[in-house]
Amino acid sequence: MTSNNLYNLILASGSPRRKELLGWIGVPFEVISSDVEEVTSEVDPVAVAEDLAALKGRDVLSKLSQRSDFSKTYFPFIVASDTIVTLGEKIYGKPSGPEGARKMLLELEGKEHSVVTSIFMSCFDFEESKMKEMVFSCRSEVTFEKIDKDLLDLYIKSEESLDKAGSYGIQGQGLSFISNLNGSYSNVVGFPLSDFLREFKKFLGHANSVHGEWRELFHV
Repeated sequence: MTSNNLYNLILASGSPRRKELLGWIGVPFEVISSDVEEVTSEVDPVAVAEDLAALKGRDVLSKLSQRSDFSKTYFPFIVASDTIVTLGEKIYGKPSGPEGARKMLLELEGKEHSVVTSIFMSCFDFEESKMKEMVFSCRSEVTFEKIDKDLLDLYIKSEESLDKAGSYGIQGQGLSFISNLNGSYSNVVGFPLSDFLREFKKFLGHANSVHGEWRELFHV
């Protein structure tokens, strides 16, 4: 790749948690949030998360494709993500408000549930001269303790639950509800970092890179 054919890393999410986690790979990136309506006809939890992640990523790609230099000198590498919480067949997204959050958390109380995060990636394939894409998912199992009612009241009042799937965040006060985690911690935060790096390098054709050769494909 020449200096004129380098990728611009784009995070298609306004989540500060995903921004922080992606920042740890050491490649500068731009945040461009999707405003597409998150609607899917899928019902399987993994399929739902993958469909919504792809929907958001393709929405941002559509916006960027309007640039006059798109696929000439500007080559975005788009990363989009979606996280859902499931208990049995029921899918928990973000709550409608404080009482919706309370209801979700009480349904999860004392039970093991799954957290699924899907990551969508899209970039220009220089050999094929067209865009290519992939999506993968990571699942973690989380067990809630019985929740002290005073802690639940404090948590609801903090409004921390309102922008999170399942109405809680493991990286905040919601950690006090959790008795066990089986799987990736960062997946529950909303971005499975080690899984992402593995799939990211494979997608770039640098699956066995241990010296950061893949960094040479990006503007830094």
